[in-house]
Amino acid sequence: MRSFIRTSAAALAIIALLALPAAALGGGWATVGLSSTPDGLEPGATWNVELDVRQHGRTPLSDVHPTVRITSGVLSRTFATEPTGKPGVHRASVTFPRAGTWRYVVDDGFSRRHGYPPVRIEAGAAPAAAAAPTGRATAYDRVALAALAGIAATALALALVLPRRRRRPAVHGG
Repeated sequence: MRSFIRTSAAALAIIALLALPAAALGGGWATVGLSSTPDGLEPGATWNVELDVRQHGRTPLSDVHPTVRITSGVLSRTFATEPTGKPGVHRASVTFPRAGTWRYVVDDGFSRRHGYPPVRIEAGAAPAAAAAPTGRATAYDRVALAALAGIAATALALALVLPRRRRRPAVHGG
């Protein structure tokens, strides 16, 4: 009877642990792709950027109102976006009022804020040749995390379920 209870408890633990990755993937989250970065802008110049907001990295989200927030020290500004007419794509016109190192964050209007690497705004700056971050790595990171959680849950469940072999003393005839 004790063996049955232990096996049943282990089976329930396996089912519960395997359900965790599915629950993580089922949540409401979005990715934000940017058409460009503000690299190379001078103070007072306008960064015209399109934001591609997608639920789970796939489905365009049109019924959201994303914003772009820039911050340098204690100075911060928030810029509204407007729909472009393309599903899930919104446009923002962002102006950096002074030179300095700026952080920028996109609130996707759905699930969270997406931070990007800081940018240096200075007079006479030349545009950087780096590719624009898409924000899509977040979706893949969550999938990878859910897969790792599933693997860990399975390993733990197997460790609980597999019977532990006991060594029996050798019997010597005599």
